[in-house]
Amino acid sequence: MMVVAENISKTFNDIKAVDDISFEVKEENTMVLLGTSGCGKTTTLKMLNRLIEASSGKISINGQDIFERRPELLRRTIGYVSQSNGLFPHYTVAENIAVVPKLLKWRSEKIQKRSDELLHQLKLPAAEYGSKYPGELSGGQQQRVALARALISNPPVLLMDEPFGALDPITRTDVRREFLELPELKKKTILMVTHDVQEAFELGDQISLMDQGKIVQSGTAQELLFKPANDFVRKFLGHQKFLLELNAIKIREIWNDLPEVSVPENADLTDSQSLWEAMEQLSDNARDTVTVTDRNSGSVKTISFSLLHQGYNKLKKSR
Repeated sequence: MMVVAENISKTFNDIKAVDDISFEVKEENTMVLLGTSGCGKTTTLKMLNRLIEASSGKISINGQDIFERRPELLRRTIGYVSQSNGLFPHYTVAENIAVVPKLLKWRSEKIQKRSDELLHQLKLPAAEYGSKYPGELSGGQQQRVALARALISNPPVLLMDEPFGALDPITRTDVRREFLELPELKKKTILMVTHDVQEAFELGDQISLMDQGKIVQSGTAQELLFKPANDFVRKFLGHQKFLLELNAIKIREIWNDLPEVSVPENADLTDSQSLWEAMEQLSDNARDTVTVTDRNSGSVKTISFSLLHQGYNKLKKSR
């Protein structure tokens, strides 16, 4: 489903937290609202499911005005995951996940089948984790349960407010990778809030950088990096620009400069992965080269630190 916001604003005590912004999120795309604390990104997100009521403007989901629906009914059709996870501490994992389906009056067999399916995808088998309480789980496991609860009723739209913010850096990276690989999420229209630039670049099809209640620039990671709209964007990304560039550039962009090899049984990377991931693979495995496959043609090439560096420099000069 497409999400469209037109000239939305939110005022608290004469202070504009969100100031006349507009955006559009295409079906099955992920848009990230990026910015520092207090820039208005969480307020923007919460206006989409009416946890905060907009002061002005129009919001529609799949062409339907959200203000024409009762808030509690609207929220049952939009998944929501927060940084604090919001799990009920005295409910088991299975009971937490079943909250919305019970409100929707699903049969118990359907709830169990769907819960088991999601927990399996999230690497929390129901037989082992279904009867546990949130306090018995790690932070990463709790966040996976919160995601399962948001997804169980199969909402077409998913809102995520700093979903990995409370996790330690290593767990955060692991859960983020699982997020990218989860088949369930590839069918959703997702809006996510984060202050983490790398997270935004990894997860967002579209990134809207906010400051003082306004969207300063909206576009792909590469557009923000290589075509910054103003000094604010340039400075916001500047201190980690090299890392972000390596994350934003995909191997397919230097594909023509890589040498072909005879096809091995399994390539290490795909052409859709980033130069940063190629660098990690080379470094972590202490290898001179790793192999990369073109997902469309199946052809396989090899990449090394020197080829990666040459390709990066060549692209930089052409932009």
